[in-house]
Formats: sequence, C-alpha cells, structure tokens
Amino acid sequence: MAAQQLEDKLTCSICLELYKEPVTLLCGHNFCGACIRDWWGLCEKVCPECREPFPDGAELRRNVALSGVVEELRATPGPGPDPSHGARCPRHGQPLELFCRTEGLCVCCVCTVRECRLHERVLLDAERRAREAQLRATLEVTQQQAAQAQRQLQELQQRSSQIQNSACTLTSVISGKFSCLLQALEMRRVRALRDINVAKTQALEQAQQEKQRLQGHLEAVSFCDRRIRHLLEHLDDWTFLQESQQLVPPGPLGPLTLPQWDEDQQLGGLKESLSQLCALLLEEGAHSGVPTAADLGSVDYRNLTFDPVSANRHLYLSQQDQRVKHLLKPRGPDGPGSFELWQVQCAQSFQAGQHYWEVRASSHSVTLGVAYSELTRRRQGPHTDNIGRGPSSWGLCIQEDCTQAWHDGKAQRLPVVSGRLLGVDLNLASGCLTFYSLEPKTQPLHTFHAIFTRPLYPIFWLLEGRTLTLCHQPEATLPPGLQEEASGLSGGRQGTSATPVARCHHSHGPQNRPSCSPGDLRPQL
Repeated sequence: MAAQQLEDKLTCSICLELYKEPVTLLCGHNFCGACIRDWWGLCEKVCPECREPFPDGAELRRNVALSGVVEELRATPGPGPDPSHGARCPRHGQPLELFCRTEGLCVCCVCTVRECRLHERVLLDAERRAREAQLRATLEVTQQQAAQAQRQLQELQQRSSQIQNSACTLTSVISGKFSCLLQALEMRRVRALRDINVAKTQALEQAQQEKQRLQGHLEAVSFCDRRIRHLLEHLDDWTFLQESQQLVPPGPLGPLTLPQWDEDQQLGGLKESLSQLCALLLEEGAHSGVPTAADLGSVDYRNLTFDPVSANRHLYLSQQDQRVKHLLKPRGPDGPGSFELWQVQCAQSFQAGQHYWEVRASSHSVTLGVAYSELTRRRQGPHTDNIGRGPSSWGLCIQEDCTQAWHDGKAQRLPVVSGRLLGVDLNLASGCLTFYSLEPKTQPLHTFHAIFTRPLYPIFWLLEGRTLTLCHQPEATLPPGLQEEASGLSGGRQGTSATPVARCHHSHGPQNRPSCSPGDLRPQL
C-alpha cells in the first residue's frame, strides 16, 4: 500500500507514468521533461496543475534528487501493472471517468461534485462515440474535397494544354500571314506576337496560381486525414478527446477559377486589318467584273457527301448521301452526334488549298456555309440554326424576300436572288470564302475574309419541305498533279479530306461585294 502511494507521488500528471528525466517548474510542480515540452507545444506556457505562468526566458532544470528516487523505485521489484489502472485526475488523483462538455476536460467524481457540479457531463465512451462520428463525417468531407481537387487539377491541366496549343497555333498563323506582306508590317507582326505571348503568360500564371492553391489544399486535407486516422486508432480516451479538440479541418475548397483565354480577343483588330489588307491584295490582282471560266481553270471542284451521323432527325438522306430533305415526321430519336437544329454537315473537311462545290435547292429558306468542328450541335436560344451565329461558322441565308451573309452573330443584307443553284468557293490560302448565285446568271453574292485556323466543314440548314442536292461531276477528269492527292484523301469522314475533284465549268471567283445593314429574317421558334 505504501509502495503504491509512493508510486502515485512519483507519477507525472501528464503521462500518468513514473517520471522520466523529471523537471521542476518555478511553482514547485514536477513533470517529465518531454511531457511538459509537448504540453506547451499544444497549450499556453503555464503549469498544467496550478496554471502559474512559466517565464519565456526561464529554463527547465532537471530535478536530480527526484530522478534518483525514481531510479531506485524502478530498481525495486514489485507487483506487475494493474490492467485496470487508468488515467487519474491531476488535481484529486481519482480515476477520470467522465467528460465535462462545458470545460472540455476529462474529470473525476470529485470534480463533478466540486468544480463541474452544474456543468454538462457524459461518460467517456459516450463522448468518444460522438467525437468519432464527427471525425468520420469530417473525413468523408475531406476525401470528397480531395477528389474534387484532383478533378479540378486535371481540368486545369487540360485547359493549360489547350492554351499552350492555341497560343502556338495563333503564333504560327500570324507569322505566316505577315511573311507574305511588305517589310513595313514587321513591327506590327512583332507587336502582335508579343501581345499573344503576354496574354499567354498571364493566363498560365493564373493557372499556376490556381494549381498551387489546389495543391496546398490537397496537402492540408492529407495532413488532416493522417491526424484523424491516428486519433481513430488511439486507444487512450483521454488523449483522444484532448487531441481531437485541437484538430481543425481545412475550410471548403471553393470553385475552380479557370484562366481566361479568348483567341478572338487576342486577334482583335489585327484580324480586321488583315482582312482589309487581303481584300486590297485581291482587288489588285483580280480582273474587274465577274471572272470568266478561263480565269478559274485552276479551281478544284469537290464532289461532297452529307454526313448521316450529323443529320437532324427530321432530315432524310438519299442518293448515296448526296440529297437531303426536311420532313415533319422524324426518323427517330436524336443520335449522339446529330444536330438538334435542322442542320447537316458534310463528311469532308478542308484545311489547305482552294476548293469549290455547288448545291441545288428546291426553294428558298435554306442556309449554306462552313464551320469548325466545335460548332455546337445543341440548341441554344430560339433559333432553328446556328450557322454564322458565332465566331466558328460563316453562312449565307437565302429567303424569299432577302439574302443575308452571317458571321459572329452579325448579318449583312444582300440583293435578293433565286438561290436555286448556288456555288461556294473556299480559298484557304488567301483566307476568302465566296458565295455565288449561278441561275439565271452567274453573280458573286458575298465574300468573307478571315484567318481560318482549323479544318472547315461545309454545313447546311433547310426549312421543312425543302430539299438540297450536292452537285457532282463524275465525268470530269482530275487537274494535273492532283491525282495522288484525291486518291489519298477520298473516303475520309474526319479531318482534312476530299472527294473526287473536277474542273469547274461555271463562271465564278472571289469578288468583294458591298454589304448593307444587318437583319435577321430566318425563322425562329
């Protein structure tokens, strides 16, 4: 009994074991050197028993006498440890059996009578179960945040790669355009490239900052997860409850902020100035009036086919995908790649060279044009078409009482034409897209000037009851030097491809036509 009392006197009130390298505070209380240092690492620098402050400049001194007594006690054989011996109250020496929620401390029965008589108290295991439930909920939230951060990091990396590729493409296109102009334009080219590089650097810096934020949050979440798992595996209730109160989970991750990058904004006024320069160059090199067939001997006629996968469910293809008709009754549900709009595009696309094709319409209320592959196939807004509604497509709309040229949501009114037989000339080298009316006489309708940066697909829209037919010339021979090109490109349905090439026998060619005030007479839902 006396040995047990002596052992209690020589027990550290923090770790509840015999002193190890005991030190004495200024107030006279003793603790293990490691225990008191760890305690001060988590709490304020005061005595755990009497709460007397410990000066910052003071040093902990080892209690030599107490160390000797403890060593003697350790050397004295005695009964084995009592497995039922648990943590004891540092003030009253009684077992810690309850948890005071008001004070946030483990307490003994004496504490409940004295200091915590009016406080909220629960059993240790009940409080642990409640804390475990809270920590598991926190762990679930942090795991969800980690998964969200990983997804956002992947999205950010994809966006950064797109910015890199887009910036390289823009740099190459602009350099190629300026290489064929006068030396006086060199300063403009250098300035344009510098602006793109500055915009790219700013966008990638934003991406890097966002990446660092996400990685920092991941590190905080991982640290919190490790602390929680360590606590959940800890068997000592007192330590678990004390340390769980110090755990502060990271805050919410917040939405991902993608860096801003707009190709059209980077090109800005440069695209317009280049278009004007291209128009001037074309006017200087072209004949006045409508060109003759002899002037267009080098134009390549393309035999196109419609892409069945892209066709709206109200559009029916026939004649080996050369004819399309709009009927009221749908063929079936929308396919994964079909337009929700009354549109269909061709299976062929063009990225280089000069190309010409013709289409015959049964009546007015049709639109023909070209578009990049990213043109959305979903309906956005009240319109039944999106050709020319944005920056990625160009179109000519033929109505009964007007003709309009559309690009980037802007319309230019043109003279009224029958629109039964129409021709399209796409010159990617000079950046010109020209539409022609071929009946009753050949006349250019409108020319778009632009910097085409990606493959272009011919695309069409037609109202209910209308029919469009792609005109073919199977009997024509290939121009010299294009036999190998046609055989290598025919049959492809994606990327840059071409079907059989033929000489064009119509009078057509690039012409600049003045445009009038914008308007929109296309049907709306």
